[in-house]
Amino acid sequence: MIVGQGYVGLPLAQAAVAVGIPTVGFDVSESLVDQLNAGVSHVDDLSDEDVAVMLSQGFRASVDPGDLAGASVIVICVPTPLSEEGGPDLRAVEASARTIAEHLVPGTTVILESTTYPGTTEDVVLPILESSGLVHGEDFLLAYSPERVDPGSTRYGIRNTPKLVGGLSAAATRVASGFYGRFVEEVVPVSGTKEAETAKLLENTYRHVNIALVNEMARFCHDLDIDIWEVIRGAGTKPFGFQKFTPGPGVGGHCIPIDPNYLSFQVRKTLGYQFRFVELAQEINNSMPTYVAARIGEALNEVRKPLNGSKVLLLGVTYKPDIADQRESPAVPVAKVLREKKAVVSFHDPYVETWFVGGGSLQRVPDLDEALGEADIVVVLQPHAVYDLDAIAESAELLFDTRGATTAEGIERL
Repeated sequence: MIVGQGYVGLPLAQAAVAVGIPTVGFDVSESLVDQLNAGVSHVDDLSDEDVAVMLSQGFRASVDPGDLAGASVIVICVPTPLSEEGGPDLRAVEASARTIAEHLVPGTTVILESTTYPGTTEDVVLPILESSGLVHGEDFLLAYSPERVDPGSTRYGIRNTPKLVGGLSAAATRVASGFYGRFVEEVVPVSGTKEAETAKLLENTYRHVNIALVNEMARFCHDLDIDIWEVIRGAGTKPFGFQKFTPGPGVGGHCIPIDPNYLSFQVRKTLGYQFRFVELAQEINNSMPTYVAARIGEALNEVRKPLNGSKVLLLGVTYKPDIADQRESPAVPVAKVLREKKAVVSFHDPYVETWFVGGGSLQRVPDLDEALGEADIVVVLQPHAVYDLDAIAESAELLFDTRGATTAEGIERL
């Protein structure tokens, strides 16, 4: 049984049922469950055909918590957004654990995959499960295994991405590892749940900090008249000691803008001091949408046009290329700043028809070629593969590329 049928839970269910594991996808959304049982996908990585194959292999979706009682393994894959205090909002995790506790039977292994702060599995989930009257280690087992889903990736999926597993006991680690080992090529046991929880946060904090580094370098390289993209290309030729990161208009998705804050929140709450790298990285990355809007204004000023009243066409409003996922997309704060400065904002994205910005919505421009000709400036926020960016550069009166994706001469780059 997999609790939560979103970007993490549904691909996990697909991998499990494909190797013959009877799999039920539990979700509280009745409309979503009906959609899945009708063979309709709602995530980028799975097509309707994929869901139809899952159903033929024995998968079914359910809103009935009674199904939990028949599961030997229950995996929790529910969202953990930021709370108002800056830590993870654990309401979905807690609600899932309470529902599981009501139907928990001896012999069950429960695994939490939702990203959270160190100690959640032991300090939050365990007491709720034991409120059932069952005892960990005697009646059931509990482990943590962080999700490592890369939405839109054609290279890495559930099967070929190493799976970390840390249990509250050696038996929990062993049983949970055995479960994942049936459909994941490499399972990596770690010493406990806290180590597994922290490893996930380290992975994303590493990316968060390095993206902030190149974002800050992009800003001062612009001021020094240095081409940051050439700098990165040159540094990237070193075969050791360097990993390539690129700047952009901000960070998006669930992982980078959110997950490192869990660790920062826990350090500050528990130890009373700052995780300074994370907080500085957050400050830099959060400032990029405002910086991009300022650069757009500068580019317009160079051709004697004010930002106020200018037509700004944004290309690509999802958080990464070639998917429809808009979670935490930096396109939203970019648009908000531009509109605050009285720019006339429109957008095009092949994956998004209606875009919700600042309490309102925008409809995708119906004719990209026409919109390119009418815009005072075109801004590449996400270089989807379907865009012919060199042709767009030729058509646009002015082009600002925030991703270093264009090869055309005479355009403005971040």
